Amino acid sequence: MNYLIIIFQIIVALSILNVWLIQNKKPTKWRGGKAKTIIEEFEVYGLSKQMCYIIGFFKVTLTILLLVAIWFPVVKQPAALGLAAFLMGSIAMHIKIKDPLFKSFPAALFLVLCLCIAFL
Repeated sequence: MNYLIIIFQIIVALSILNVWLIQNKKPTKWRGGKAKTIIEEFEVYGLSKQMCYIIGFFKVTLTILLLVAIWFPVVKQPAALGLAAFLMGSIAMHIKIKDPLFKSFPAALFLVLCLCIAFL
């Protein structure tokens, strides 16, 4: 089970880092509304550019802590639960703007993985 949780940590971390650091200026089918960038996505949700930067900072920091937790397990649960909270917020934003359900799939999948990381 330990190796499976580590695999989950790596999958979640690399995926979230990809979204926030590599794909942030590229359109994807998962973006809210018709947004083409992460900043536009936050605008669609009714959130400011500053809020995008704040949430991005916390998501990237928690994601890095999730990787650090492979070697320092004491930070695993707080990092996973912190990310889970942000992922619930992501799902709520998609619901708020009445996005098709499939756009919430990545956030829902990573939410489940974070809960497994935190509690298994």
